[in-house]
Amino acid sequence: MTYRAPIRESGWKATVGSVFRRRHREVPAVQDVSFTLGPGEVVGFIGPNGAGKTTTMKILSGLLHATSGQVRVLGHYPWQRRADFLRRIAFIRGSQPVGGSQELTVLDTLRYQRLLYEVPAAEYAHNLEELTDLLELEDLLHRQLRALSLGERMRAGLALSLLYRPEVMFLDEPTLGLDVTGATAIRRFVAEYARQTGATVLLTSHYMADVASLCPRLVLIDEGKLRYDGKLDELAARLSPYKLIRLTAPNVDPERLRAAGELVESSNGTCVLRVPREEVARTTARLLTELDVADLAVEEAPLEVVIDRAYREGVR
Repeated sequence: MTYRAPIRESGWKATVGSVFRRRHREVPAVQDVSFTLGPGEVVGFIGPNGAGKTTTMKILSGLLHATSGQVRVLGHYPWQRRADFLRRIAFIRGSQPVGGSQELTVLDTLRYQRLLYEVPAAEYAHNLEELTDLLELEDLLHRQLRALSLGERMRAGLALSLLYRPEVMFLDEPTLGLDVTGATAIRRFVAEYARQTGATVLLTSHYMADVASLCPRLVLIDEGKLRYDGKLDELAARLSPYKLIRLTAPNVDPERLRAAGELVESSNGTCVLRVPREEVARTTARLLTELDVADLAVEEAPLEVVIDRAYREGVR
């Protein structure tokens, strides 16, 4: 996808001149990005700001017509925006408010959505009951849209987008601006919806908790180009040469642990050691043998650290 951006120098002469002769430059937004999603996959689509994530999602959902290449979703060319295609997908943005009159109740908006997408009455009743349960909408159905909080609007928006049971979901920052409780509820719902319906989900988010909890597979782009496409745990293994050992051992001197690895945290009898991957098994066995261990867990490095390294150094 390439955009044509106008070029104009400052000053009134340049302004007048641009009326008669405009100049443009080509700005590449997405280049040579190619991937395939299978039925039922939940895939994280991430990259820094300006990487091309939203542009790609708009192309896949038909909001933009790619300037080159080929795109197929559910056997359709998305840019044609055919009704039978649009009834099978949903593009949900966390920053986008629920559309329609804000004076309508949530239930009235859902009823209008049923008519718009021609959902049979029996199917509508079943889907509404299921979505009300999964998204905890019972107390929201008879409230006006303008009276909803951000988290409530997000839940209502999800119900609106999923009332017709789309087979493909494009989620763009679905937990943006939500508190911990709201974000957790959205993640839980997305996972359950994908499991129950077999829907394919492509999710973009700057919150790594969204990606870590939902996406076994990761597609990473940067500067409009594909940088990685594979399993999330394999990326962590490639970019993080260490693991964390979280150890609870009452009355142990933290200084004694420094010989086992780099001590990165110590509080109330719990210590965290950073240990090279190849030494984790040996170090764990040694700690269990030499200390009175109440609890021990081996963890991957925080996903934020792994992704930051991927952005800065690339994936080799």
